[in-house]
Amino acid sequence: MARNLDGAQLAAREMGGLSLLDGLDFVALTADVRPERFEPAAVRWHGRFELESVGLTLPESELALAALGALRGGGGESYEVLKKLLRRVRPTLVPPIR
Repeated sequence: MARNLDGAQLAAREMGGLSLLDGLDFVALTADVRPERFEPAAVRWHGRFELESVGLTLPESELALAALGALRGGGGESYEVLKKLLRRVRPTLVPPIR
């Protein structure tokens, strides 16, 4: 995703919304580009993650929330944790992660 948050928002609107994976990219971009807008974006993403996930456990939800919080500090490892959680709880909506 480009480093332009406004362009990313426009593209998301034109596409009619984002998948959870694309939404995660958007949250990570927000953390880097406009940290003051990160928390509301992260909370919205986590809400969708919980509602749209199949077989999500409480520990996985807690892990996702902690990993989201770590994104604020540029946590690349937390981004990878979130991608792995996405693959586990919603494999039909997430393309293969290489």
